[in-house]
Amino acid sequence: MSVSFSLEAEPREDLGKGASRRLRRAGKVPAILYGGTGRDPMPIMLDHNVILHNTEDEAFYTHILEVKIGGRVERAVLRDMQRHPAKPVILHLDLLRVSEDHELQVRVPLHFINEEAAPGVKQEGGAVSHHLTEVEVKCLPSNMPEFIEVDLSGLHVNQSIKLSDLKLPEGVAIIALTHGAEYDVPVVSIHPGRGAAEEGEEEGEVSEE
Repeated sequence: MSVSFSLEAEPREDLGKGASRRLRRAGKVPAILYGGTGRDPMPIMLDHNVILHNTEDEAFYTHILEVKIGGRVERAVLRDMQRHPAKPVILHLDLLRVSEDHELQVRVPLHFINEEAAPGVKQEGGAVSHHLTEVEVKCLPSNMPEFIEVDLSGLHVNQSIKLSDLKLPEGVAIIALTHGAEYDVPVVSIHPGRGAAEEGEEEGEVSEE
């Protein structure tokens, strides 16, 4: 991972909804840092504008974050984020501590490539349907991918790419596939384009006549 994120945080002792509202008015985001064997959750606060800026980068959601609190650094991943429903305001963050020898469960975005070059699109006039935009994986922190590529270069009309078809980095497993074959769902598919579908309907009508 070439990108890195370093966040300056401060402990917070004044808790509750009223305290959180006061923090937000002061340009801070209330957060909780938790996880780690035998370690207590730690309420913290971060600079709102810094966090908001970082959330514009897709990598922020899948990278290990360095959270600086006083003179020490905690390594964590973003586990949950609450946003205001109508305003560009972040209300709260959940940060999960990571350990190099413990697997993480994280959601990783899918990057679809070669859609226009797919024979089902370029030669057969089909249209692409995205069924998933991210997948939940488990891996050690050192193996955590920034994204997973989904290559459509060999896909034809009425074909799909399933979870089990994805090429994963070493040490990364898709959680859904550990639950059984019935969870091996399509990630992306190519279906006949509108013109082809209408042509098929017309041919059906002629045959009936």
